[in-house]
Amino acid sequence: MKPRPGQTIAVFGIGAVGLAAMMAGRISGCTTVIAVDIVDSRLELAKELGATDVVNSKKEDAVEAIKKLTEGRGVDFTVDTTGVSAVMEQSIHALNQGGTSACIAVTPNHVDLDTWNDLCVNDQSVIGVNMGDSIPQIDIPRLIKFYRKGMFDFDKTEKFYKFSEINQANADSISGKTIKPVLVIDESYQPA
Repeated sequence: MKPRPGQTIAVFGIGAVGLAAMMAGRISGCTTVIAVDIVDSRLELAKELGATDVVNSKKEDAVEAIKKLTEGRGVDFTVDTTGVSAVMEQSIHALNQGGTSACIAVTPNHVDLDTWNDLCVNDQSVIGVNMGDSIPQIDIPRLIKFYRKGMFDFDKTEKFYKFSEINQANADSISGKTIKPVLVIDESYQPA
């Protein structure tokens, strides 16, 4: 999946992986970057990190909202980071003609392909992505460069906790309050 400038993307599931996919879409030059989640605080963070639009799929139908934001067309690309069957299906229905959906998360559940005819008729694709399809020797230096330029701001996704706060870190992660809890074993450590 290689978005080009001017294309559109919607990312379903705005955790650490979803935020990374969203920022990558922005860096690639996507003019519309839509973040879809059920936690408002994650959607607010998505706006800070470059989402042009956000959709709380608990409050509105994600596919309808995306179609409305794209004047009925849908998006060129979707990324599903949830592994939830219903969300995977939404990510396919949100595509435009010739669009591609990337499934990053796997699901332990059965996935019905009720969308099969739509995929075929609309020339759409579903691809699996493993480890971001990255080449670490090339991609890690590029990510560092983007981070240094402020284009990949992971600092906003993490929160440091003392090891004694492990239960709070877990609770904050489950509630969506914290995207990436980082446990610090050395109790004297103070984050910069």
